[in-house]
Amino acid sequence: MKFLILTKKSLLIIALCAVMAVATASVGIQTASRAISAASTDRKIPIYCVDTDKKECSISFDAAWGNEQTDTLLDILDENNVKTTFFLVGDWVKKYPDSVKKIAEKGHDVGNHSSTHAYMTQLPRSKKLGELNDCNREIKKLTGKCPTLFRPPYGDYDNDVVDAVNSLDMYCVQWSIDSLDWKDPSVDQIVQNCVRNLDNGSIILLHNGAKNTPEALPRVIEAIRAKGFKLVPISKLLPKGKYTTDIQGKMIVKGE
Repeated sequence: MKFLILTKKSLLIIALCAVMAVATASVGIQTASRAISAASTDRKIPIYCVDTDKKECSISFDAAWGNEQTDTLLDILDENNVKTTFFLVGDWVKKYPDSVKKIAEKGHDVGNHSSTHAYMTQLPRSKKLGELNDCNREIKKLTGKCPTLFRPPYGDYDNDVVDAVNSLDMYCVQWSIDSLDWKDPSVDQIVQNCVRNLDNGSIILLHNGAKNTPEALPRVIEAIRAKGFKLVPISKLLPKGKYTTDIQGKMIVKGE
């Protein structure tokens, strides 16, 4: 049988190794912690909803392709005295100029939804700005106003997308409630999707070309009002002044 004899020198070496191992692990943990903190701090998030005490929310429509239902939607909104926000793709604007004018004339927000409905994160900064500026220019030609609201196609964004939008003094706006109307659910399901998680400052996503949206819209409006909410366009929902967005995309006005 063999016995391991530890000298004072051996014990000292073992102790030093243990101390070094603990110190290395501690440094690793601190470095990882700083990296996680920096990642959460540096991430730029669009506006998904608004921090407000007012019982207000917004309906928004994305328009990228067809136009068969736009007039019907506008008539329904008129009948119910509701103003909303339409995010328009530049190619759609060129194709349906009369509808763009009509949307603006009826008092709805006209927002930017890019020029070609591209995946913005896949473009270099120069092309991102091109998508934004080209759509703004087409809308301004018809309405006389340059949009201040932008919604990324497909909800696709990263820090550079948000930076590009903000560099043009525009708000990058997503949604907190998806009606899923683009999947052609039933009218009852669209209504339920819109009001199930409704809260102060909510932004609801609908589409101008979804099959069941015109039939669902009056009931969506009725259900929202039945919960005590006032419907306003996004431009009226967003508070003025400097702001930040939390990790969930809630817009919070900074204190003075």
